[in-house]
Amino acid sequence: MRKKLRGASLVMPDRMYLFVVPALLMFLVFWVYPVLQMFFYSVTNFNGIDYNYDFVGIKNFKRILEDGSLVNATKNTLIYTVVNVLCTNVLGLILALLLNLSIKAKGLFRTICYIPALFSAIVVGFIWSYVYMPGSGMISSVMDAVGLDGGSFNLIGNFKWALYGIIIVDIWKNVGTTMIIYLAGLQTIDESLVEAGKIDGASEWELIRKIKLPLISATITINVVLSIIGGLKAFDYAFIMTNGGPGKSTQTLMFVIFQTAFNNQMMGKASAYSVVSFVLIIAITIGMLIFMNKREVEL
Repeated sequence: MRKKLRGASLVMPDRMYLFVVPALLMFLVFWVYPVLQMFFYSVTNFNGIDYNYDFVGIKNFKRILEDGSLVNATKNTLIYTVVNVLCTNVLGLILALLLNLSIKAKGLFRTICYIPALFSAIVVGFIWSYVYMPGSGMISSVMDAVGLDGGSFNLIGNFKWALYGIIIVDIWKNVGTTMIIYLAGLQTIDESLVEAGKIDGASEWELIRKIKLPLISATITINVVLSIIGGLKAFDYAFIMTNGGPGKSTQTLMFVIFQTAFNNQMMGKASAYSVVSFVLIIAITIGMLIFMNKREVEL
């Protein structure tokens, strides 16, 4: 009986890997295999329907460089990412610091700030399309009510400002999630450290800069990296609100990939865009992780 029990205790840990198999299979089938297919199709003229395609080598990559779409989409995506990361994290941190104070109804205020994150992107896109609508939208109506020319307001119809218009929508939707993560980090801070700082005569700004921010550096890293990934994958609002326009002013990398693959039925060229996007996202994300981890150590 003792030998049987001893054998069972030795065998069970060796079989624990079986629990990983279902998740591993899902990962291989729905992530690794499509990524490998993407690299394969990027060197073909596959149109997504006819499997009698030819290998074209690096012609797809030459085309996306020569027609200017890649440069324009990359520029828009990087602007989108930088503005989104900065604004979302600064506003989220400010809200978290304010709502971490001992104030009345702070639970209600936290809920109000988080509500936009509960809506799907398509709902948010349609809501803000009405807000931005020239002539009869919410902003135009408010401008008319205060004596301004509301009919002249057309943010997402303006070539220079349309991209920033959809960035504002993304910030509005995601700032609540960022705030919640910062709040979770702030609530792990030992209050005795803050009290010690107050006793030493530190101002509120010094408490934030020298005690609170260093202690939530890991939280800052998480939020920044998540914001970067979200910005680099931006697609929803460019598709829902502007359809990439006016002109090509709001075309992001993900939007160009979608348009090339499903509207133009050029799956090979779209795969080439995808390869560039894949490399760009991986490189920027890893670079920021290394940078932020070094900052954590310094803090």
